Amino acid sequence: MSTRVLIVEHEPSVSESIAKNLSVEGYIPIRALQADHALKLMKEGLPDLIILNGELPGKSGFQFLKELCREKDTQHIPIIFLSTRSNEEDKIAVLDAGADHYVTKPLSHIELMARIRAILRRQSPQLTDQSIEINGLKIDPLTHRLTCQKESKTHEIKVGPTEFKLLLFLMQFSEHVHSRRHILEKVWDDGKNFVNERTVDVHIKRLRDALSPFDCQAMIETISGSGYRVTRIS
Repeated sequence: MSTRVLIVEHEPSVSESIAKNLSVEGYIPIRALQADHALKLMKEGLPDLIILNGELPGKSGFQFLKELCREKDTQHIPIIFLSTRSNEEDKIAVLDAGADHYVTKPLSHIELMARIRAILRRQSPQLTDQSIEINGLKIDPLTHRLTCQKESKTHEIKVGPTEFKLLLFLMQFSEHVHSRRHILEKVWDDGKNFVNERTVDVHIKRLRDALSPFDCQAMIETISGSGYRVTRIS
């Protein structure tokens, strides 16, 4: 799955330089000149990370940051905030508003790329090769095995490839609530253009049916009006 990074920057030279560095690292850069332009691009597909300039024309980057962090479809997206301001008060205000990092201009592109790599390692389940175990349910992305430990026995659970990716994503971010649209963006690759949010419900049901014989289906919770999450059963 390709990683998409949205650059919201009105200075062409800065935007182009960031985009080139992202391309070298294998990411897909998407460029917007201001907040309204960025919103239009996000309707076509949500990015995995946003680089946001605080001094945008029209709607300020700080105002746009607060809006992104309020909306359920975008509040999960990590944001790196760029600014020429270096005082502590501004940094605290931006981080409290929801940004993940605050980077001052002029940019150190080496530092910026290091921050991007660190954030995306945490955000993207596709980048992990570590097995995850919750309440005896264990998913291993390397061997593509899903097992359940029950009554001192290990049982292998057969699920389809989409259900496997869906469960891997939910278990990677257990206790986090994910909207259907967010799940589509993260699990369905480019296929999200040909499916709707109802598709998520269908695959969640299939996953619960597969987990039901092992009493693990209740780990996948439906959060009314919000989406789904994997939770630890007490």
